[in-house]
Parts: sequence; structure tokens; C-alpha cells
Amino acid sequence: MANNQSFTLQMLLEQLQAVLPESLSVELQDADHSVEISSMATLQTAESAQLSFLANPNYRKYLAETRASAVILHPNEVEHFSGPKLVCAQPYIAFAVLTRLFKRDSNAEQGVHVTAVVSESATVDESAWIGPHCVVQAGAEIAANTRLEAGVFIGEDVHIGKDCRIHSNVSIEAAVHIGDRVEIHNNAVIGSEGFGFAHTGENWLKVHQLGSVLIGNDVEIGASTTIDRGALDNTVICDGVKIDNQVQIAHNVRIGEHSAIAACVGISGSAVIGKHCTLAGGVGLVGHIELADKVHVTGMTMVTKSINKAGSYSSGTPMMPTEKWRRSAVRFSQLDGLASTVRKLGKDK
Repeated sequence: MANNQSFTLQMLLEQLQAVLPESLSVELQDADHSVEISSMATLQTAESAQLSFLANPNYRKYLAETRASAVILHPNEVEHFSGPKLVCAQPYIAFAVLTRLFKRDSNAEQGVHVTAVVSESATVDESAWIGPHCVVQAGAEIAANTRLEAGVFIGEDVHIGKDCRIHSNVSIEAAVHIGDRVEIHNNAVIGSEGFGFAHTGENWLKVHQLGSVLIGNDVEIGASTTIDRGALDNTVICDGVKIDNQVQIAHNVRIGEHSAIAACVGISGSAVIGKHCTLAGGVGLVGHIELADKVHVTGMTMVTKSINKAGSYSSGTPMMPTEKWRRSAVRFSQLDGLASTVRKLGKDK
């Protein structure tokens, strides 16, 4: 259901002042405090009664022509816009706070839909919602104000905390434990079998995965992401972690508090990622390595060994014209011979 509620600029100011820390003070300038805002939009597309923001100076050129009723700006940008403005040292954070006021949301149903199948031994709080065609198996626990949208599967002995939202067609397998205020988007799979096989020399024997998945509080997991259960110990996603769409997290991985994982990242088994780390799109991690706290890995990097010091790390070659790339690829294969020649020249001196 669309959120049709509108807010005055004064109400938006009060909301920001209530949520933002004192170090991020915000004020309203050049504005009629009673002006109403019904939605948010970019500078380029905004119309009357919409709020926009400027966080990237590259978009400053649109300030002169925007039709937004108000704009969130950094103090250094105030001179570039004559209209009503919410002034904050971190415009993007202010924008993030206000987006929740305008988000589209589902009706606040409670109870169990007539088409859902819920085991008699499952525990479902009366304020929770179990949507159409959901399955909740024996021993599962669904806490207060948690929503299961259509087609969600909840396995045996799963625990889901309060104020969670599990979007349609998510599968959460047996014995997974999920904290409070967790959001899991469409088609994600939590607690699937880890990829474990032992090779006999002739064929592969399955290693049954006996652990589970533990997910902390305030975690968000993107659409079609897979988090495998542990082989013996658990796969662990700590508090505040944010995971994008189509991410693969293998068995026994541990991701530390408030780390963020972008789309199409692949993390191999038993890798350990520290707190406040970021992995950009397409990053790959081999198994059994560790990343220290505050490690930031740029897009498409392949991490093949542990990183013990905070900082930014990259690998791979940047895009270039194909013919130039082919010449460079040939030269890469010649580097070993070149290094040998250099060593030999050094000995001959």
C-alpha cells in the first residue's frame, strides 16, 4: 500500500533533530515551515510538494532548475539554491532518515492467512502476520510484529525475532536463528546445505552439514542471496550487517558487526570478515582467510590471502581497448622470463 501521508517542513525538521546526533545539527532556512511534503525525488525529476537532496557536487547544476519544494543541502551549498532548504553537514544521512517516512508498505495484517500451513507445535505471536501459502514447520518461533509475506518457508525449530520482515518466497531452513528487526528480501535462501564433499579418488562423498546459521539484530539480506549452514559450527552474520542481492556466503563464514557486502560477492567457506568492512560488487574471497576490521575491498577484486591491516585493497586490471588488453595479457605471461633476465643481468655485473 502506498504511503499517502504528507509532512510539513517543520515536522521533517523535528524528525531529523530527534534522530540525528548533535554533531549533525540540522536547520530549516528560507522556508515556510507549514509547507507540506508528500514524497521525495531527485533534483531532476522533483515537482511541487516533493523533497530532494544534494550529496554529490556533480549534481549541483540541477539546483537552479529543480522544481522541488525543498532541498536537503550541505552548508557549503546553501548559496547555490535560493529556495527552502534543510541544511545538514551530512545531506545523504538526513535523506536516509526521511526515506522511511515515505516508503511504500503493506497493510498491517495480523494473524494467519487461511491458505498458510502452520504446525500445531509452532509458536506464532498474535501480532505477527503469516501470509498466503506460507509454511511454518514444527517447533518454529515467530516473535511479535514479524511479517512473513506470501510463499515463505520456515523450517523446523527456526527462531525469528520481533519486528522482522521476510519477503515473498524466502526459504529459511531448519534450526536457523534470526534476531530482531531483520529484513530478508525475495527469494533469499538461509540455511541451505553448505558445499561439502570428500573426494575418494574416484568419486565424491557428501559431507552432511550439521551446523546452522545465526543472524544478529538489524541485519538486511538482499534478494536471491544464499547463506549456507555450517558444516559443524555455525555460519554467523553479526549485528548490523547489510548484504546486497545475489551474494553467496558459504558454510562457516563469519561476518563482523556493521559490515556491508555489495551485489554478486562470493565468499568461500570459513572466511572471517571483521567489523565495519565493505566488499564492493563482484568481490571474491577464497576460503579460510581473515579480513581485519575496517578493510574495504574495491569492485571485482579477488582476495586470495588474509588482510591484517585496515585500509582499501584492489586487484585486477582496469578496462582498456581490447587490442591493448590482448597485448598486455601477452606481456603478463612474459613477466617471469623478464624477471629471470633481470636477475641474470644483476649477477653478471
